[in-house]
Amino acid sequence: MKIEPIRAFEDNYIWALRHDGQVAVVDPGEAAPVARFLEATGDRLCAILVTHRHGDHIGGIAELVARMAVPVFGPALEAAEVVTHPLRDGETVRIPALGEDFTVIEVPGHTLGHVAYYRPGVLFCGDTVFGAGCGRVFEGTMTQMHASLARIAALPAATLAYCAHEYTQSCLRFARTVEPDNPHIAARIGRVDKLCASNQASVPSTLAEELATNPFLRWQSPAVIAAATTRLGHSPGSDAETFAAIRRWRDSL
Repeated sequence: MKIEPIRAFEDNYIWALRHDGQVAVVDPGEAAPVARFLEATGDRLCAILVTHRHGDHIGGIAELVARMAVPVFGPALEAAEVVTHPLRDGETVRIPALGEDFTVIEVPGHTLGHVAYYRPGVLFCGDTVFGAGCGRVFEGTMTQMHASLARIAALPAATLAYCAHEYTQSCLRFARTVEPDNPHIAARIGRVDKLCASNQASVPSTLAEELATNPFLRWQSPAVIAAATTRLGHSPGSDAETFAAIRRWRDSL
């Protein structure tokens, strides 16, 4: 299976999972870019995967399924208007045309029903983890978001995380503010700047890279704890409180 990005809107990625002339897409917020991709490749759409209900992730689904009746897998708690196969935590998505199975991981926080799709080596995480960042907590709680990020952080370090937005440069600027002396952040900034300058995607990234550079996953780093302490005016009492302090700092900018 090949995984390729389809760009949408200003900074969205619709991920195309391709195998033997068949393709599934993840979070098609726009139909037109997917249609152009299918025309260019000659592939046939076989399935759609949804991580959460925001319009820039589901807005193209109705048009796509009107052209090609395919199953739409998505969270049982969200997007009922487009999802045909509702999923809960721990269930398996089987896409026979691709020869792939994915495990559903519920990751509430950004939205209450947000899910991710995992198979060994690959994670489609929507707006939960970004390159060096994480999604805003719109519907859930900071505690929920921390728990969701902890579930992702516990996956194998070599896992490639395919997020839904090209936010890495801006996220790294904030990461450098939180941890100005982190050499891994400095090195990643150099790599990402070169990629973006040539209009290449900065993602996916490995979870190992995120654990080294993403302040929202580094709640046990002394530098991140120190930054959270400065923001709170006292030492955080838990990893979740450290995360929440850093997330609220980011929200305030």
